Amino acid sequence: MTEIVGLVLPFFGMIFLGYAVARITRQPLDALGWMNTFIIYVALPALFFQLLSKTPIEKLTEFTFIFGSVFSTFLVFALMFVISVIASRGEVAQSTVKGLAAAYGNIGFMGPGIALLAFGEAAAVPVALIFCVENMMHFAIAPMMMALAGSDDSPPLAVALNVVRKIALHPFIIATAVGVSAAAFEVRPPLPIDTLLDYLSRAAAPCALFAMGVTLALRPLKRLPPEIGLISFLKLCVHPAICLVVISLVGNFDPVWVYTAVLLAALPTATNVFVIGQQYGVWVERASATILITTVASVASVTLLLYVIKAGLLPADLFP
Repeated sequence: MTEIVGLVLPFFGMIFLGYAVARITRQPLDALGWMNTFIIYVALPALFFQLLSKTPIEKLTEFTFIFGSVFSTFLVFALMFVISVIASRGEVAQSTVKGLAAAYGNIGFMGPGIALLAFGEAAAVPVALIFCVENMMHFAIAPMMMALAGSDDSPPLAVALNVVRKIALHPFIIATAVGVSAAAFEVRPPLPIDTLLDYLSRAAAPCALFAMGVTLALRPLKRLPPEIGLISFLKLCVHPAICLVVISLVGNFDPVWVYTAVLLAALPTATNVFVIGQQYGVWVERASATILITTVASVASVTLLLYVIKAGLLPADLFP
């Protein structure tokens, strides 16, 4: 257990440092803008490119693995959505945000850092693949469901074009596509550029975690949603369990890939859920509270999951 604490302490410690510094300095949330820009547009894309471009192309085409991971996320979203629609008697917009809160994990900011710490560079490829495909799903689901709910008055063609634009122009997805292409054609950047990319990629995880801590500190906790217990349980416990079952059913994969997928599924609600809620004016304060509560709870749940994995108590294939 000491080894696991030593593993997660630097990870969650960076989040805590960001939280503490934001509380002490009292800088406005807008002051984080350039750091977020650096993380999203420079550091994490550099990390994804560096790791993917050096990976054999056959490892980048594990479509059954990608399907298993993404389908498990969709199942959790659908479960929370249906429960909320029934409880609210047909409220689609709020149910969509609640479903995303239960299924959309913080795999962009937290995923690369904790997966690489826990499983090494072998975890980089599944992290990048899962992130890209799951974000495509979320980018498509949110505007589509909001259009159905009447919260988005844009014409269907405009909604579809907006979805395509968000997917095609997302810096993580662009970096992944370029990295996969470089791996396929065995292209390597010149040494000075490679050194620069390596330098940037090393900054990705600590900067992302620090920024997340700052965001949590400066986003006030005003209203706890009554569904917080159910959402937290689905996100932190049910989602990783379903992920392990589905991936075990669809194929036989490298244990590092399986454990990486389960770990990503166990991460707390993504900050993008708050952004989506704010964009459509739906469930905004409660989305913010959900992110904070699930992140705090994940300190215990993720630590326990890593202990179970490292102790060999969790099989990588439930149906060998």
